[in-house]
Amino acid sequence: MHPNKKVAFYTLGCKLNFSETSSIAKSFNEQGFATVDFSDHADCYVINTCSVTDNADKKCRNIVRKALRTNPTGFVIVVGCYAQLKPEEIKSIEGVDLVLGAEEKFNALDHIGSLDKNESGIALYDKIGKVKEFFPSFSSGDRTRSFLKIQDGCDYFCAFCTIPLARGRSRSNTVKETIKTAKEVALTEAKEVVITGVNIGDFGKGTAETFYDLVKELDQIEGIDRFRISSIEPNLLSDEIIDYVSTSKRFVPHFHIPLQSGSDNLLVAMRRKYLSDLYRNRVGLIKKLMPDACIGVDVIIGFPGETDQEFQTTYDFLIELDVSYLHVFTYSERDNTTAVRLDDVVPMETRNKRSKMLRILSAKKKRKFYESQIGTEHTVLWEATNEEGFMTGFTENYVKVQTPFDAAKVNKTEKVFLDKIDGNGNVLVTILEPITA
Repeated sequence: MHPNKKVAFYTLGCKLNFSETSSIAKSFNEQGFATVDFSDHADCYVINTCSVTDNADKKCRNIVRKALRTNPTGFVIVVGCYAQLKPEEIKSIEGVDLVLGAEEKFNALDHIGSLDKNESGIALYDKIGKVKEFFPSFSSGDRTRSFLKIQDGCDYFCAFCTIPLARGRSRSNTVKETIKTAKEVALTEAKEVVITGVNIGDFGKGTAETFYDLVKELDQIEGIDRFRISSIEPNLLSDEIIDYVSTSKRFVPHFHIPLQSGSDNLLVAMRRKYLSDLYRNRVGLIKKLMPDACIGVDVIIGFPGETDQEFQTTYDFLIELDVSYLHVFTYSERDNTTAVRLDDVVPMETRNKRSKMLRILSAKKKRKFYESQIGTEHTVLWEATNEEGFMTGFTENYVKVQTPFDAAKVNKTEKVFLDKIDGNGNVLVTILEPITA
């Protein structure tokens, strides 16, 4: 036990990292640590890293320095995807005491000892191929929303991606065990659960269970108002999943589906598991069954071999698709990926120009989607305030709306009518069924 000790956490990257940070924090709290803000004086600082974002090394170094400025004798632990990929590099960063790999990060307390700083960094990790165990987790701390981890790892080995090297093979719990974890979330204040993982559609791989089986069971859990599916591969988003969500009690009409490119040539080069026609069909079925559904798209710009014509193919494909917003990623070279060895490298200036074009297109798509929802009724889950004295919230189909701040509304749902979009792009509403409780 470590009574009267304080620990602080800093999380980079995806929703999955946030859920895992919460699980690691819970293990510290059970051993007597009090969690404090990262800007506060702590005895131990835990940095959960990401390998997908650019400049992972620079970001990690900056965060380590930030911790040591607050407490020069603080014990610094680095975990996460970047820690698994580059452990020896990270342990050489001045001030880092301990680097823990993909499996070791969940047992951090077994390795910290007295919390006295080490003379030099220590790295504990195993080859990623040996990582087999699944560690369930969910995020806590946000009253409104929790990220529920249902799956880890990936077997796809896309040409641009390091995730399989950082997280290992695809693995998950049983439906029964996952439901147990979800019921723990139902006992918290969170009203909405975002289902997350590296490749969630792969849930149950190697068993007779599927993601569709899990969706049906999650839909029966009392105490959670909404389930939101995070990113799911188009080839794993089956007709039966889409059909079920369209009539579900708790699953909301919001999908985030990675595309990466609208060019079949590039999809093959990226080693994706589908072509553009399948993606178009997924979007078409969603909109047929749920006309008001929100659909987000991941796109990678500047992958090797993306000529002006290939980019135009992607741009035209996205223009015609009835989607709601884009997450645009500028391709960057990653060690130990097949893409880094490809010819026809796209100049960075061209990558940045194309990214800007797609971000402008995304803003137009989002505006068009919001405009299509004006004059409709929805249920909003209210969140926190903003600087102008308003509070914001999201409808089931992910329209962000605002209303004057009222503390009684936070983490509550209200039936609203979407009135108009103001000059700042905010959707204003009329309350139809005020909160009575």
